[in-house]
Amino acid sequence: MTLELTDTSSREILWADRLVAPVDEIGDLRTRIVVHLVSALEAHIPFNEARIARLSDPAGLDAWANYHVGLGHLYRFTAADTALAQVCFERAVRADPQFARAHAGLSFTSFLDAFLRLTPDPVLAARNARRHAERGLELDALDPFANFTMGRSFWLTDEPEVAADWLARATALNPNYAQGFYASAFTAMLTGSAPATFAALDTSLHLSPLDPLLYGIHGVRAQMLIQQEDYEAAARWADRAATTPGAHYLIAMIALSANGLAGRHEQAARWRQKVRRLKPDATAADYFAAFPTRDTASRARIATELRRHGF
Repeated sequence: MTLELTDTSSREILWADRLVAPVDEIGDLRTRIVVHLVSALEAHIPFNEARIARLSDPAGLDAWANYHVGLGHLYRFTAADTALAQVCFERAVRADPQFARAHAGLSFTSFLDAFLRLTPDPVLAARNARRHAERGLELDALDPFANFTMGRSFWLTDEPEVAADWLARATALNPNYAQGFYASAFTAMLTGSAPATFAALDTSLHLSPLDPLLYGIHGVRAQMLIQQEDYEAAARWADRAATTPGAHYLIAMIALSANGLAGRHEQAARWRQKVRRLKPDATAADYFAAFPTRDTASRARIATELRRHGF
């Protein structure tokens, strides 16, 4: 079975794949087709829409185009790109105030401002993340992305149990929502549930092997392995996370901690240098604000390791 995603206006093939199965596994093949197609649609349509929009006059972009240009900036996870994404989503909202996903996009940028400490007022950014998510849900309560952003806003207020309910709703609305399963895994990691963490990570990775949040998928696995005191495995996964496109300074801090706990001190020192290059004023408080895990023993070990490296 050959699958193709084609731009009907240009007839350009954006993505193609070929699946093979014996006749007695046709039922399973249908499931694989759905997974592959949904993953391709999630990844390639936004990329293509943003590419088309960037070739157009910025003044003439409609809400749809501005939204997709915003997504293109959103997943670069830098202060400059987050600010540009916010501008694009604001333009989309002005063009169409009823566009729920544009409001959810604003929630996402506010989330990044708080989570990555891109703003001097992370508390205000956290409130904005909640406010924009609520507006998105008012406009479309069945939108998975709006439910996703609502759930993640509760990470910022250390309410993982509430976050879990919203993220479960997001994946119920879209059972192929890879980022929803990743966020559920993150939430389970915060509360210390290893089986739930690993199951959701495996599902997310199966649905979207090259997801823009792949660095986070690997990073959450590393953090859960730290809680389980499997430091060698944690270091391996943390290294993968920190070398995946999009990885930010907090991921490098995970890699520093995991490698240090595994006794790989030279590698830990290299990640310390990366953290200082990405965010010179990073602190241990930034790390624990982003990852407020309930497991006090692993928090203490990570704090000791961060302190050893000057954080």
